[in-house]
Amino acid sequence: MELARQLGAVALVLGLLALIIRALARRRLIWTPLGRRRTGQRAAFEVVDRLALAPQHTLHLVRVGPRLLVVACHPSGTTLLSECEPAGLGARAPALEEALG
Repeated sequence: MELARQLGAVALVLGLLALIIRALARRRLIWTPLGRRRTGQRAAFEVVDRLALAPQHTLHLVRVGPRLLVVACHPSGTTLLSECEPAGLGARAPALEEALG
């Protein structure tokens, strides 16, 4: 009987916590990855491919809406290297190689 009471109390606390998180997320006071996009919607920002050059240096091929960007990430921050045509998005790695030259 005592175990059932304890489990009920834990379930109640977790349920209240879930309701609070959901209410805060609906008001956009906190960010949660749950329920952001409806099924079939495409993200406005998408990392198409990533190439690690060194432990702290990477290149990213990023789609922002209709634009395709090559961005370098390094310990000092990020740098936009180029904006390229969105042709070749079907093949991920060749698209990055095309964008780089």
